[in-house]
Amino acid sequence: MSRVFTPTDVIGHRGAGRGVVDGAAENSAASYAAAAGAGADWVEIDVRRTADDALVLYHDAALDDGRAIVDLTADACAAAGLLRLEEGLAAVPAEVGLDVDVKSVMEDAVDAPSRRTVSLLLPHLRREAARRRVFVCSFDPGVLLAVHEGAPGLPTAWMPYVRTPLDQAVAGAAGMGCPIVAVDARSLGRTGDAPRPGRRSVSYTVDLAHRAGLEIISWCPDPVDAARFAEAGMDAVVVDDVPGTVSALKAAAGGGAAGA
Repeated sequence: MSRVFTPTDVIGHRGAGRGVVDGAAENSAASYAAAAGAGADWVEIDVRRTADDALVLYHDAALDDGRAIVDLTADACAAAGLLRLEEGLAAVPAEVGLDVDVKSVMEDAVDAPSRRTVSLLLPHLRREAARRRVFVCSFDPGVLLAVHEGAPGLPTAWMPYVRTPLDQAVAGAAGMGCPIVAVDARSLGRTGDAPRPGRRSVSYTVDLAHRAGLEIISWCPDPVDAARFAEAGMDAVVVDDVPGTVSALKAAAGGGAAGA
């Protein structure tokens, strides 16, 4: 499979991240536009299914008032300010890639609505993949396997949880047929963290993934760590501070990034 990223790509976390760019809310049209304008190569969007089988863009399983997205209609979600998937896709410029993060809920273990979510998502993925770069990521292996079945050849990324040993993360992604493994910056050791016995260097982890035939990305390093990860060969970083990260990567390319 051809490469997905041009090292080191910058992916805007939920768009512009936690309101860093122009105060835009996460998973909003303004956030996506701001991330693209700040130099993001990709924009991450969080996809959830509603009770009436619409797809909306929201990170958390429930609204601030406790109502679960999967229990709400699309109209109720819109009234709460959530974008429908179609609206979000239209807000991301065509030259910017899409990182589609598919969310699951506890009930998925019983009736596998993750497959239902993917079946609703697949037509959108196919259309977007015909006009821009797209990959799908998820913590849920069921989502990724369903994407492999419904859209063969579409790149996928497995996101293991922070406590997953990194060798198992790489082996798991490779075993599922995902060309990308995505790891939390905390797993790699952020600048200022106390040393942890047995933790390998970022360079070692990146090399391990590459030797396994995978690309590796990290979420959510700050700009300093993003530059350090880039120096170690990280293929992409999913970040909250898009302009800060773009600036840090440019400075590092000119010389002066910290060692990994």
